[in-house]
Amino acid sequence: MTGNQQKIFLQKTEIREIQENKLKELCSYLKSSSPYYQKIFLEKGIDIEEISSLEDLVKLPTTSKEDLQLYNDDFLCVPGSSVIEYTSTSGTLGAPVTIALTEKDLQRLAYNEFQSFSCAGGHSEDIYQLMLTLDRQFMAGMAYYSGIRKLGAGIIRVGPGVPSLQLETIFRLKPTVIVAVPSFILKIIQYAHDHHIRLSETSVKKAVCIGENIRQVDFSLNVLGRKITEAWDLQLFSTYASTEMQTAFTECEAGRGGHLQPELVILELLNEKDQAVHPGEAGEVTITTLGVEGMPLLRYKTGDLCIAIDETCTCGRHTIRLSPVIGRKKQMIKFKGTTLFAPALFDLLSGMEDIQDFVAEVFANEIGTDEVLLHILPFKQSEESDHRIRSYLQAKLRVSPHIRYCTMEEIQHLQFPNSNRKPVKFIDKRGLSG
Repeated sequence: MTGNQQKIFLQKTEIREIQENKLKELCSYLKSSSPYYQKIFLEKGIDIEEISSLEDLVKLPTTSKEDLQLYNDDFLCVPGSSVIEYTSTSGTLGAPVTIALTEKDLQRLAYNEFQSFSCAGGHSEDIYQLMLTLDRQFMAGMAYYSGIRKLGAGIIRVGPGVPSLQLETIFRLKPTVIVAVPSFILKIIQYAHDHHIRLSETSVKKAVCIGENIRQVDFSLNVLGRKITEAWDLQLFSTYASTEMQTAFTECEAGRGGHLQPELVILELLNEKDQAVHPGEAGEVTITTLGVEGMPLLRYKTGDLCIAIDETCTCGRHTIRLSPVIGRKKQMIKFKGTTLFAPALFDLLSGMEDIQDFVAEVFANEIGTDEVLLHILPFKQSEESDHRIRSYLQAKLRVSPHIRYCTMEEIQHLQFPNSNRKPVKFIDKRGLSG
């Protein structure tokens, strides 16, 4: 990157000014237009005129996922006639939530992904192959499509699944970038290996990875990321986003955290008492949306635990960066004296050559403590394989989870209940009556 290009990046003082101005605009808008926040401001005796700086955020209450589920309709700030698109969350951690978007919101979404793909080194000469759904109320698929259009690049909408079709399309239309869930990229790699297809001969140079971690907290590739790059010479870009925030944190080519888009969202990392964590500490990602018209959110707690990096990136940007998701608050497991987060468990399972696929299930035993049951699809079921899997997990976890071996059909049924659009890898049965 040239010095001239670096000069166009916002300085920290400019970032703060933008965010504080937009925060004041948001508070005024919520007071005049949001049934939910009008009620909250009244109940809490909040005077929005007192909110003028980022430090004043602590004077405002947080919004939980449960609030959004219970009072979904009350978050809408516009009449129904102004809603252009209805999207919904996947319902990974509870009931799905509807997020309504206006025309302005759709334009904001396109701008968000234009910025994201640009941050990841994208340009108009690229051709993107989208290996994900663009239907079923999935905001991200629509966002990627509109952002790539704004970038002026080519788009190939193949949809999810079917490795054979993905590879046939790659060789026929020669995309330069794929957008996909990392574990699905592994399935393409496996298919290519089984059918003696040389991935080195493809046109694809980059992969924008969605929905799953490809890095560890120190930004080195995790097992999933290493498996991909060892088999396919791709530059991987990690992303972090959610339907509720209508914004993405995307890595630049330095690959050291997803960059904040300061004109679109304010980021806080909070502890259990809703206080900002110290630099370098993990906290719950809490976002305040900026410029959203339909369903803006104030201090929305996502449930995801990350670390923030607040130092200038080697790419020249001065924006805060987010680490990979360390875990989700609701997916923390206290297992036989060991604290374990789902992403760490997934990384262990992905690193085992005997394991083809898996689902982790957590339930409470008769004394109320956590138990872990792993539903595992092995490449080959045998006593030797079982011994290797159990020994590996015992060595890595220091404890032994329950194991159930499954068929491909059983794993598919567990991962896609009720025709879910995203594979379920974690089933939490704690709190459910037997």
